[in-house]
Amino acid sequence: MNVQSKKDNTDCKFIFITGGVMSGLGKGVITASVAKLLQLCGYNVSCVKIDPYINYDAGTMNPTAHGEVFVTEDGGECDMDLGTYERFLDISISKEQNITTGRIYSDVIQAERGGKYLGQCVQIIPHITDNIKERLRQISRENNLDILVVECGGTVGDIESLPFLEALRQLELEVGDSNTLVIHVTLAPVLDVVGEQKTKPTQHSVQELRRIGIQPDILAVRCTSPLTSEVRHKISLFASVPEQNVISCHDAPSIYNVPEMLQEQHIVNAIGNKILLNRSLPLWGDWKSVTRGFYNHEGTVAIAIVGKYVSLPDSYVSVYHALLHSAAQIRKKLQVEWIESEKFEQTDKPYSIEYLNKFDGIVVPGGFGKRGSEGIIRTADYARISNIPYLGICFGFQLALVAFARHACGISDAGSAEVDPKARHPVVEFMPEQRETVKLGGSMRLGSHEINIRESTMAESIYRTDTIYGRHRHRYELNRRYLDILEKGGLVLSGFSDGGKRTEILEIPKHKFYFATQYHSEFGSRLGKPERSFLAFVESASARA
Repeated sequence: MNVQSKKDNTDCKFIFITGGVMSGLGKGVITASVAKLLQLCGYNVSCVKIDPYINYDAGTMNPTAHGEVFVTEDGGECDMDLGTYERFLDISISKEQNITTGRIYSDVIQAERGGKYLGQCVQIIPHITDNIKERLRQISRENNLDILVVECGGTVGDIESLPFLEALRQLELEVGDSNTLVIHVTLAPVLDVVGEQKTKPTQHSVQELRRIGIQPDILAVRCTSPLTSEVRHKISLFASVPEQNVISCHDAPSIYNVPEMLQEQHIVNAIGNKILLNRSLPLWGDWKSVTRGFYNHEGTVAIAIVGKYVSLPDSYVSVYHALLHSAAQIRKKLQVEWIESEKFEQTDKPYSIEYLNKFDGIVVPGGFGKRGSEGIIRTADYARISNIPYLGICFGFQLALVAFARHACGISDAGSAEVDPKARHPVVEFMPEQRETVKLGGSMRLGSHEINIRESTMAESIYRTDTIYGRHRHRYELNRRYLDILEKGGLVLSGFSDGGKRTEILEIPKHKFYFATQYHSEFGSRLGKPERSFLAFVESASARA
């Protein structure tokens, strides 16, 4: 958008989503659902995720501890909640919309070193809080927003969250009461021995929030079954929140049903009454009809996800949702089994490689390092020789190249330089540009890149175009010295980027479905608009079912 066309955006309204009691209550889904409802009302809406950890971004964090690293089009390695926002809102979100303590302190320290605060004692208040507020204002200006929904990660009471909550309190004071709203996400657990919903965790969480100067306007209470009227009344009384603003966020068939659940309790009216919205009736369009695909099934498709970080499924949350979008599109119920690739390096059952015969398709997602790599190579080769639909992504693409070189081209000692730096035949090599890299954070090949597709290939039939864009996160790639050998062995390399320098797609034409990409295709999938390679894979797997 042209800079001159952007409004000053002093009238942008801010919705703050905070959390209490414990992490993992689903603040990201509630944030995305609120934003979606407001988008359906006709407002220009976007989201911000605040992560109070000291890391500059999520790039160097272990996915089994933190969840998936989501890659934005502009090359950000971000919290997985940004992926949730994109999938709900069907928009691309900038890396600037993931704010961390590391980014804030880095900016302030650099400004201090540059003399911006000359003569001042740089402090949390006002310098850190001012930087946080200015970032939020800048995002609203640059995106010409009507409403910005800001999710504050962590829980109330966390030491590292305090500067962010203080900044939100100050922003509420500065832009005015009718331009800000606070939704606090809490928990109403049910103890087996008592059998009733307990309100004390919510009460204490609200008290902690109020202690630092923030009064919630709406409570989103997570629970397994809908809040009873008695519990709703009790929470309202003790939290000083109108009863109609105590929203039951009970379990739903799918996260994509949450916007409907919230609107059934008139949450948009509650929001509109506080921040003076003119439009409070969502126009659902095809949202409801598309979400019915998650429970209106005509059969089942069973997929094995064989990877390195499957102990925490959130490590591959975008892969799962891309499969879910695709299965819903063809009215199939998705059944996924998460399989640790190391288990295929053993020979004892039930995880002998033949175990994969029970599935309609196999996905090998991204990963790094040696552990479990031989299990992935065995998986990729077994899918090839057994004619089981296979979809490989990044690491799953690279190790499929190694498997093909070993077992279809006769290069028995083919390997990846990432797995074995001394490999005699490094079919996958370190990218030349990466060889002088010293820092690990933010230094991979990141973000969206143009990919050119060869004519008369499976890739062209899948994407129906000769040019696509894919998001990347890697340091290793196909060693082009082996390109001719692989193609003579029957592999088709059908997508290239950077003027043909980099190989992006492989396929085996005579196979039922064998397709792998260097780029992370999962990041492009949306509800009602599944990413095309995922949809083609699920369709092929469904035909095998």
